[in-house]
Amino acid sequence: MRLLHTSDWHLGQTLQQFDRSAEHQHFLDWLCQQIQAQDADGLLIAGDVFDTANPSAAAQKMFYRFLQQARAIQPHLQIVVIAGNHDSPGRLESALPLLEQFNTHVIGFVPRLQDGSIDLDKLILPLRDRHGVTRAFALALPFLRQSDVPRVEDAADPYMAGIGLLYQQVQRRALELRTEDQVIVALGHCHLIGGQVSAASERSIVIGGSEALSASIFDSRVAYVALGHLHLAQQVSQQQHIRYCGSPLALSFAETEYLHQILRVDLDCAQLASVTPLPVPRTVPMLRVMPQPAPLAQVLEALRQLDLPATDYPPYLQVRVRLQEPEPAIRSLVEQALEGKTVRLVRIEVSYATATRAQDELSATQELAQLSPQEMFERLYHSQYQEAPPLALRQALNELIHGAAQ
Repeated sequence: MRLLHTSDWHLGQTLQQFDRSAEHQHFLDWLCQQIQAQDADGLLIAGDVFDTANPSAAAQKMFYRFLQQARAIQPHLQIVVIAGNHDSPGRLESALPLLEQFNTHVIGFVPRLQDGSIDLDKLILPLRDRHGVTRAFALALPFLRQSDVPRVEDAADPYMAGIGLLYQQVQRRALELRTEDQVIVALGHCHLIGGQVSAASERSIVIGGSEALSASIFDSRVAYVALGHLHLAQQVSQQQHIRYCGSPLALSFAETEYLHQILRVDLDCAQLASVTPLPVPRTVPMLRVMPQPAPLAQVLEALRQLDLPATDYPPYLQVRVRLQEPEPAIRSLVEQALEGKTVRLVRIEVSYATATRAQDELSATQELAQLSPQEMFERLYHSQYQEAPPLALRQALNELIHGAAQ
């Protein structure tokens, strides 16, 4: 059985004021070609389909048109979609009655039974080959909010403990359902410990508190784990079967050097046979002048020397300047240096060679902003009482913070 793993499309995203719908459409057209060329049996989309919970009508049309086209070129294709932290679970699931007719399964919310308990069976989807034989089970766990997870008493962070427990419960149930010749694959939208983050474009998925899970939450009998959230394609804890495929587009200049890809996952009987990266072609180049902030005169000369080929999609440009003092005319000078060149100026990043007192204060403020609310609370409590805060207080703070994030 052959699956394709992709995630973090962020349809509807703009780069500053520049619309990126043409880039997204090029990717989706390319993905349709890969579905056919690779003769895929299934497509796993591990969250963050859209960039916001309230995507534009154009972004939604792009998504649904892709689903229709993918099924048209590969009629036996099964598609599994989970919601990410950028997605609206309700919006993703709203078209489910229609999508199920096209063998497309969407999990936005964690389903509940009438008694309020979690319906584990609805999180476990059979994956069938082109002959209709069930070859695998997909554990489809969306981004988990506070209300989605079971309560774990006596845990310092009940939310994170609840996420781990739910993953364990779903895996246990899947192991009960499968036969020896069936494979288990898991989809999740989460941050695993050891994953490399692009802080410029990946939204923190938990407000405060530890937000990273251990890869040990996955049972060793799970053949492949298809993850979403981190934009850099990577293995987790050097384990070949636990993977972030990464985003198909560079969503910020921090991701300029990323190798964007989808992953082809081949399953043989009850085990993983191979994982093959399929590089995504980049429609629009992303340029940085300079690689590191440089003096203004040097930057302006580099801009004047830029040799840009004619293209339907002008490159995005970030200019990085290091100044001795503020230069009010900097944008005008940059635009003059770019005169006659077809380029999209996204941002001028300015830093200063000598730190001022105001900049020192800004740096201290930024350092403080990096602390989680829990860390600030624990520091304050310790400064007053010379001991760590009691478990009950930490639990109450976690519940307050995670509740506010809903």
